[in-house]
Amino acid sequence: MKEKFDKISENIYELPKQGKMLVPARIFASDKIFKAVEEICVSQLVNVAQLPGIVGYSMAMPDVHVGYGFPIGGVAAFDLEKGVISPGGIGFDVNCGVRLLVSNLKKEEFMKKRKEVLNEIYKNVPSGLGENGEFRLDEKELKEVLEQGVKWAVKKGYATKEDEERIENSGCIENADSSKVSQKARGRGRNQLGTLGSGNHFIEIQHVENVFDKKTADVFGLEMGQIVVMIHCGSRGLGHQVASDYIQAMEKEYGYDKLPDRQLACAPINSKLGKDYIRAMAAAANFAFTNRQVITFQIRKSFQKLFGKSKLEILYDVAHNIAKFEKHKVNGKEIEVCVNRKGATRSFGPGKKELPSRYRKTGQPILIPGSMGTFSYVLVGTDKAEELSFASTAHGAGRVLSRTYALNNITSDEVEGQLRKHDVMIKAGSKKGMVEEAPAAYKDIDEVARVSHELGLGLLVARLKPLAVVKG
Repeated sequence: MKEKFDKISENIYELPKQGKMLVPARIFASDKIFKAVEEICVSQLVNVAQLPGIVGYSMAMPDVHVGYGFPIGGVAAFDLEKGVISPGGIGFDVNCGVRLLVSNLKKEEFMKKRKEVLNEIYKNVPSGLGENGEFRLDEKELKEVLEQGVKWAVKKGYATKEDEERIENSGCIENADSSKVSQKARGRGRNQLGTLGSGNHFIEIQHVENVFDKKTADVFGLEMGQIVVMIHCGSRGLGHQVASDYIQAMEKEYGYDKLPDRQLACAPINSKLGKDYIRAMAAAANFAFTNRQVITFQIRKSFQKLFGKSKLEILYDVAHNIAKFEKHKVNGKEIEVCVNRKGATRSFGPGKKELPSRYRKTGQPILIPGSMGTFSYVLVGTDKAEELSFASTAHGAGRVLSRTYALNNITSDEVEGQLRKHDVMIKAGSKKGMVEEAPAAYKDIDEVARVSHELGLGLLVARLKPLAVVKG
């Protein structure tokens, strides 16, 4: 199937509509990235193009790799009347997202206490599969977290009003309904607030190594040599259970015989089950925003213990693995659609009312993390992204090796040696988790960021180099 794609312009490959496809498929990739895209990934992209009510294109961002149903890095928009909603188009870790904190510390000052800071954060933010934290929620508080998001954290003193303003959707997606989240899902999340989880989740202390756009960097509060902290995590066991529950419910209600892939089990957006899932997804997303906020509270506490005058402000917090109702132009006409971004970042350009007032002139901050030992990038959203990709871009480096392959072919000593070579200190929940997330298992983040910049999906603002990392 991959050989049927045409390179229609630099960094854009397209498969014209054919067979049961309702729209063409597009992959935003350099020649190098396209060559490495797996055939299964291409099949998933074509399958998505066959879903009822899809509009525009079935799209893959430069970090695309194989996922459940949808490819990770997949973006698709659906008509609200004819379209469907599929948990496979959002992902199991609902609102797995990235937050960047900017500090008033310089690299030289931080390096004097690097090990102590790393140990303090590792102690205060539990990591690992199934790990519980110190923030235990009763049923009433859990309901508030699911329906109010970061507003709950402001009320509890874990967040400020300024924090709230610098989070996508102000840290609370409206119409969330905790009653649509099963008791089993609530049980899995009740004790996991303020925990990192496993897999590719991390807390990484970095410094600003390069600035590409000083004017925008100034607005974002970034300067050379500055210490910043990146947080990557999501909705933990709660979000995973929400996805599992609704996949089963949709299979039971609507079946999957007429779908190109069982993993694309779905319901009409305007059906009762579709609406229930959307409200449950919003609740899980609010849990994830709050989880990153409580982790932020713990990181601030850790820094203040060692640097009494330290300040850590949120630059921005972006959601991945989420569906949003947004207005976009389709065939020259602006309509409201349901945009699925699975492992993709929203990339709103200047002037959008959804953005904090501070960023309305520049466009939305975009955070694209690398993998341990590699750079991460800060970009800014564009009007071009709204034309090309329903205002979306990459969310990270994207895997090239499966976790199983990494475990069988890479050793923990090799990973630790590579990190030492790049002067990166690590604390990991397990050696297995560290090997699964080895830098060699991921695409070249520099190439992913370059493609995004060249296409105008997101323009480069700054490059961040890791100094210390807590790995899930």
